[in-house]
Amino acid sequence: MSDFVRVAALADLAPGHGMEATIEGQPVAVFNVAGTIRAIGGRCAHRGGPLGQGSLMGSVVLCPWHAWGYDLETGQCDVNPDSRVPAYEVRIEEGQILVRGPV
Repeated sequence: MSDFVRVAALADLAPGHGMEATIEGQPVAVFNVAGTIRAIGGRCAHRGGPLGQGSLMGSVVLCPWHAWGYDLETGQCDVNPDSRVPAYEVRIEEGQILVRGPV
């Protein structure tokens, strides 16, 4: 991914919530962490669970299937140090969430 892609309006993603998006055919999980927007790969490295449907614990999202946690800044898994998902660059322009990645 080389260009930023609009995934949602900032007003549509309240603090403490996440969403699923698809960019160039790839699932992406986007979260509002206390006003900071973060985006990571949308599928858990364990069994492919939908991370965009996961629960936030600070800046970590828990997979809804088996509770594997992923740092929303780096994509690093807290259960298995050998596992990670891509982290994506996020930018806000004119009230829109734009994502580019991986970083």
